Amino acid sequence: MPPLPNPLPDAEAQCRHLADLLRPQLHRRPALVGIYSGGAWIASRLCELLGLDEEIGLIDVSFYRDDFAEKGLHPQVKPTLIPFDVEGRHIVLVDDVLYTGRTTRAAINELFDYGRPASVGLAVLADRGGRELPVAPSLCVWEVSLADSENLVLDKTEDGCLQWRLEHV
Repeated sequence: MPPLPNPLPDAEAQCRHLADLLRPQLHRRPALVGIYSGGAWIASRLCELLGLDEEIGLIDVSFYRDDFAEKGLHPQVKPTLIPFDVEGRHIVLVDDVLYTGRTTRAAINELFDYGRPASVGLAVLADRGGRELPVAPSLCVWEVSLADSENLVLDKTEDGCLQWRLEHV
């Protein structure tokens, strides 16, 4: 994967690119489900950019994480809201960064509690590699390499724009 560019890419432009990649699938009437928090912001932006009528779903995987016992409950747990019938639908899970695949696995587990979708795709802005599970994005606009001590974080500015930030852990 390519190294991290400096400055970081324009997250808003990446959302527009992701919308363009998703547009050919609109004939399947996909339902968007954003994973809190970055994925929820991106799903909302995609809904706007694609002019979709249906509300997006929002999913919080906190209780479905396989490291829940280790890490405990995240202090900002949000409710999962799926305002449509999942049964038989083409679902597009949306997240900001794909890394180990564990968040995606947890989201799929929770999603199946709501019904059995016809298909589940994954759309992400950034894929940083480092998979621990056999998970791959269906749609991705940026493949990037990061050190283990670095995290890519999507923030929302005061004016509602999305932007990347590099965090050293």
